[in-house]
Amino acid sequence: MKQYLNLLRKVLTKGTKQVDRTGIGTISLFGAQLKFDLNKGFPLITTKKVNIKAIIYELLWFLNGKTNVHYLNKNKVFIWNKWANENGELGPIYGFQWRKWPTYDGKFIDQIDNVINMIKFNPESRRIIVSSWNVGMIKQMKLPPCHIMFQFYVNKNKQELSLQLYQRSADLFIGLPFNIASYALLLIMISQIVHLKAKVLIHTIGNAHIYNNHIEQTKIQLKRSPKILPTMIINPDKTNILDFKFEDFELKNYNPYPHIKGDVAV
Repeated sequence: MKQYLNLLRKVLTKGTKQVDRTGIGTISLFGAQLKFDLNKGFPLITTKKVNIKAIIYELLWFLNGKTNVHYLNKNKVFIWNKWANENGELGPIYGFQWRKWPTYDGKFIDQIDNVINMIKFNPESRRIIVSSWNVGMIKQMKLPPCHIMFQFYVNKNKQELSLQLYQRSADLFIGLPFNIASYALLLIMISQIVHLKAKVLIHTIGNAHIYNNHIEQTKIQLKRSPKILPTMIINPDKTNILDFKFEDFELKNYNPYPHIKGDVAV
């Protein structure tokens, strides 16, 4: 995960100071890309401990089309609570758009089912895409999507599946490690379902930023050398994306440095 640390270092040394909607302020760069070969390990950063439980439950929450924090809270995950309303609702965010994108004729599109079917039956398509950026519904969302679109690519010769994510806005210290691991896990899950090998996660970022209240924590992290990446094992019997449960995932050989506390900008 040296490339992640290199991005932190580049933003600190070459970034531009900006005012942001939270009032905290950031140092940012526009345009960055990270690539992770999943054959070399599961890309969960080791220079601080990351909550893999929250990552797994959040991804399952998205995939089940849920937008209320009740499911997360029931499983002791509270990462979305600061944005939810008094009933725990977040509006038509990721899960809604992934599984129930509304059409103008009153129907709905299940984008996850669509991409799985395209990978199986039309693998050379250049349209194997899921979008969360529904312009007509942004104002109804408590927090507009940060990771807004992802695309799959099938290498038929090698029987490999890769994924490229575009993230419009990335909080590098707190958010980005979650996003990297979440989409790597999604790639592994869908690869298993379509009987392909998970290959490369390409993570493309628009506004890559470090909040001003994370600068000292980032400097601590940059003093640490990355350790060997862990391995993610998933239940090989699961062949439907909705059948996965938390118990189907096992992270092995994760030996990170201690957690570094930082407050989320809201």
